[in-house]
This record gives sequence, structure tokens and C-alpha cells, in this order.
Amino acid sequence: MSGTMDGRADSSGRVYQASGDQHIIEHHHHGEARSVAWTGIESVRQPTGGRAPMVLRDRTELMERLRAAVAPGVSNQVYVLHGMGGCGKTAVARTVFQLATTEGNRVGLWVNAADRTSLRSGMLAVAADRGATEGELSAARNGLRAPADLVWERLGESERPWLLVLDNADDPEILQDGGWLRASPRGTVLVTTRRAAVQWWPHAELHHVGVLPREAAAQVLCDLAPETGTMEEAAEIADRLGRLPLALTLAGGFLSHQVIDPWTMTKYGRHLDGQGRVDLIDQGATPLAREDARHLITRTWQLSLDALTTQGVHESTALLRLLACYGADPLPLTLLNSPQINSVVPRPRAEVALRGLLDQSLTTVVDAGVRCVQTHAVLLASVMAGTPREQVAQLTSTAALLLDAAVPAIPQRGPQDLRMSLLAPHVLGLLHHATDASVVAGALDVAVRLACALHRTGDYLSARELASAAAAITEPKLGPEHRLVLSAHARTGRALFRLGRFEESEAILRQVLADRERLFGPDHPDTLDSYFGINHPLQQLGRAAEGITLLQRATDGRERVLGKGHPLTLQSRAHLLEFLPIAELAVEVDGTATPLPQECAIHLGPDHAVTLGSRLSYAFALVRLGRFEAAVEDARRVAEDYERCHGPDYAHTLSAQLLYARARAALGDMDSAVELMAVVARRREQSLGAEHPYTARSYELLEEMRAKAAGQSTD
Repeated sequence: MSGTMDGRADSSGRVYQASGDQHIIEHHHHGEARSVAWTGIESVRQPTGGRAPMVLRDRTELMERLRAAVAPGVSNQVYVLHGMGGCGKTAVARTVFQLATTEGNRVGLWVNAADRTSLRSGMLAVAADRGATEGELSAARNGLRAPADLVWERLGESERPWLLVLDNADDPEILQDGGWLRASPRGTVLVTTRRAAVQWWPHAELHHVGVLPREAAAQVLCDLAPETGTMEEAAEIADRLGRLPLALTLAGGFLSHQVIDPWTMTKYGRHLDGQGRVDLIDQGATPLAREDARHLITRTWQLSLDALTTQGVHESTALLRLLACYGADPLPLTLLNSPQINSVVPRPRAEVALRGLLDQSLTTVVDAGVRCVQTHAVLLASVMAGTPREQVAQLTSTAALLLDAAVPAIPQRGPQDLRMSLLAPHVLGLLHHATDASVVAGALDVAVRLACALHRTGDYLSARELASAAAAITEPKLGPEHRLVLSAHARTGRALFRLGRFEESEAILRQVLADRERLFGPDHPDTLDSYFGINHPLQQLGRAAEGITLLQRATDGRERVLGKGHPLTLQSRAHLLEFLPIAELAVEVDGTATPLPQECAIHLGPDHAVTLGSRLSYAFALVRLGRFEAAVEDARRVAEDYERCHGPDYAHTLSAQLLYARARAALGDMDSAVELMAVVARRREQSLGAEHPYTARSYELLEEMRAKAAGQSTD
């Protein structure tokens, strides 16, 4: 029964409940010392709120602790199981209840503590069970004595030890009002709740109940639907369900009850890809369970949000809907500390809204190297599915603006910023959810910039994965010829080059170049960028002449369109130093009054990425020209500056050290060259992998240097 009527008793003694989980059934007295005819709720000797699990998977450490809590002679303690809705707190409590009543010879007492009326009637039933007389109960019901005092008096006088479970105590205030939660030397109290804040549970021992490990989660599915798939298939489904016990139970129930057209786990997994993912999960609920919001994915978390609204924190719902626009990975908290959030949650209230979500176990703060908030994937999917359609555009727009503020407009080279890596899955999550073309375009622009930022920190794999996935998601939404879709493809090609996959890189970059030339013309900055970028794989694939032609076209076009002192123009000129024929290179190096590195420093500053790159290219040009005395000092200094600015494993740091080793070897200092080259080869293997062409080339150079060093010692 549901409704909002006040708790009251009718002529039969039945108690009508106010809210929460409604269990309006009869109580059967089990008192040992007295016999009292009292009619109220169902027997407090039986757990309510769903069925017990077939087998309680995992929870090993927790169960060991709770088993000890109900061992003979143990009492006077309160244990609190807290966690998000659907994580299996009640299942753990049921298992402990069974242990206490079968192995521990305890009286098991179970009270639904979801609301004041349920708690009050249940606790008075406990008093009756423990021997309270009708007169005492009547006095407590009519306000002539404190009901909680009567209950705990009877519990304290119980002839047998007991376990009292207060289930669904998601509103701790009602436990505190009237003193319902106490400890007793005659028994143990076990509370299940979504409220995680320690302030609600003074002097209690708290235990977090989270999702299951992968193997245990897969076994739950196999327990419930053993004929529908293998353990590995079950594990894949479990991962996609976030290993949440409620979702696993519902999925297993669905699979085990298909009669006319039985489903396999593989088929179930395919249907999880659709828009009705959350509704599909809920189809596994039994008809009786559908009457209880706690047993449905689509409704269980609404109980917590409703509670927050009742407490005056309605902004928590808006904040959770905003979080649902992102992914389920850790999200840096700094993202929420931005003025752009005002359109969804007033910035001064964002802190209150987040504390509300944390208190209700709807999200959690985690340390992923930086402080983050993390929310379960199924919860986010459920919230997004239940968000009114007219609100989605505003939410996704705000989510895009928050990401836009967090990602640099012009990413710079530098040490890896962990926050950038953490944002990648959230950009992709937003691209999946966004439907408005302007929001999709804005989020894709962020994705391209973020991929560029990751690339410039040396995280080429993450850059490729982000750019490739972003292009795949947005191409159907924006079209294959959209400028930003082409930019995402180009960023994929550039990352593939750095990963040593030269053929794939060249193929993608060539297609992007053809599209950009056709759509934008040869002098568009994007087309010029394609001329510049494709040179790199062409050089590695033995097509140097074509690469130099395109690089020269990029240089001339950038100087004409962007200006001689523009960073991209200077970048192109620097790269030419590495690839021009020797005769032209000598003219380029000797024919300018101001060397290119000095020109870059004047325009951009000494530590700018283009300035450092020009110094490396200039030192390489000196090596190519055989001017080793000048090259060795330039290579040493730029290697030191790269290491200072970007760290010892940065790709350009290793390139500069390799060049320094080559210059030392050319000057006959083979011992130093071998020592340097060994460091470069080892670090490249660690950062790029043993199969990367640059790693292989480094070891080849190392062996050549060792052979020359051996020859010197023989001479």
C-alpha cells in the first residue's frame, strides 16, 4: 500500500503507514514470558523487503566481522551497513540474520525503519515479542510513556540474546528522535542505510557495502541463470551492469524466467546496448517486487532524491542529472567549481547539493591522484533515462561548458596533467548523451583539444583512443565532412604516427587532407595543418620527396596566411631543417642573420614548445651538416631543458639525448655515447614498447656505437 495518510490504527489494530516501504500485515507474538494479543505488523521474526540471495557472493571480510558480532557472548554493539541503493546491504543483513538465528541461537528481530510509522510500529512489535504487556503497549501507543524506553527495557530483560536489524534506515533523524537506536548488553544491533555520514552513527561500527568483484558478480548471474551462458560471458554482462547486486539479481531473474523465447547472456548483452537499457534490467523483477521501489533500478534511487528534496536540498537532483551527462569514471571535483555550473545549480549551492548526494550514498569522493567524485554507471544511466527530455539540452550544454573551461584553448607541451587524462571518458560520455548539434560540436571541440593536450604530454595512446572514439560518435550526428569531425580524424592520425603505426597514420591523414582541400581550399589553416602533419609518416615510409614538398607548402602557406612570426609558421620552418636536402639546408642555416631558435625565442619566449623544438631541429641540422662541435653543445643544452620542462621520459627529451649521443660518437667519445644511448634505448622501450620502430632504431644505434667503441679499444 502506498500513500501519504498519517499513521493510525483501525478497529482491527492494523497500522497504516505514512511513507517508504509499506508492509501492512499482521504481527504474531513470540514472547517467552508473557502472552499478549497484539495485532500490528507482520512477525518481526522474519526479514521483510525481498527475498534472500541464493548464495551471498564475496563479502568475505565483512561477513567474518559480522559473524563474530553475533557469536555467543558478543553484545552491546551497533553495526551500520551503508552504501548506495541496490548494493546488497539488505542481502548481507539477511545472511547475518540467518546465521544469528540458526547457528548463534539468538532471537532474530527485523524492523523496517524506512519511516517513522514503520519504525514505531515495528519497534513496539519487538517490545511485544520480548514480553511487553498490552497495558504497557497501550501506554506507549497513547503517549503515556516513551515507546523507545519500553522497547529497550524489554530488550534489556530478554532471556535470550538477540539480533535486531533496522533495515532501510535511510532517514537517521527518526532514529535519533525518541532514542530508538541504542546498544544493549543483551544483544547486537545491525542497521542498513544509504546515509554514509559518520555524524548520524555515533559509537557505531560502520561498514561500506559496495559493488561486487568481477568474478563474484559473474557467479551471481550463473547462480540465477546457470544455463544461459559461460562464466566469461557472465563476467562481461556483470561489467556492463557495474557489478551492482540489484542489477545482477534483476538480470539473472530475467534470464531464468524466459520460457517461450529463452535468452542467452550474449543476447541480453546485445540488448543492453539499446536506449531501453535500464527498463530491460527492471524486467527481471517479480510482480511482487515491482510494488517496492527499492527493487527496481528505475526507482530505487528516487527514494534518496525524494528524501533530499524533503530536506530542502532539491539541487541534489539537478546536480546528479548533470553528473549523468558524463561517464562513470572518477570526475575531478574542480570541474564543478566553475561559474558555468550556475545554469543548472547555483554555484554557492553546489557544495550543499554534492554533500547531499554523498550523504545518501548516491556518489562518493575518491582519490584518483586528484580529488574526484565517482558515481555508479547504472545509477547514471537510470538518472539520464528518467530526466525530462526538455531538460537534457540545458544539462548537456552546461556539461560541455564545464569541460570547455577545464581544457586549455591552446594545449601546451608539458608534464602530464592527471586531470586531463581523467576528463577523457567524460567527454565521450557527454558526446553519447548530447543530441543538440551545437552542443555536440562544442563537446567535440573540447575532445579534439583534450586529445591534443594528451598528445603533447606524450600520452599518445590516450590521445588516439579519445580522438578516434570522438570521431566515431559524432560523425553520424554532425556528418563526415564537419570541420571538427575531420579534426578528430587528423588528431587520430597524428597520434598513430607517434605510436609507430606509420601506414595507418598516413592513410588517415591523406584522407583528411583530401577532404580538407576539397571542402576548405589549399590555404585554409586546417588544410595547411594537414600538409604539415602528413610529412611525418611519409618520411618514415621512405617517401621523403613528397613529404618535403607538402611540408614546404605548409610553411609557405602559414607564413602567407598566419604571418612570419606565428608559432605554426615557426614550427614548420623548424621541421624543414630536419628534412631539406643538404645543399638547401646549408643555405637555410647560413643564410639568415638570426638563427631560427633565436627568432623563436624573440617571438615566443625561451621555454615555448616551438622554441625548444626549433633548438632540437637546429642541432639536428648541424649534425646533418657534419658540424659536430657546434651540434654537441646545442644538443646537450636542449636535452637538459627538455628534461627540466617535461621530464626524462618525454619523447623530445629522448630525441635530444639521442642526438647528443650521436654528436658525442661523431667526436670520438664512444664511452659517453654508449652510456647515453643505453639510457635512451631503455627509456624508449619502457615508454613506447619493445616493438615500436623508435625503440628498435635506438637499440640498433646502441649496438653500432658499442661496436665502434670495441674497435677503438682494440686499436
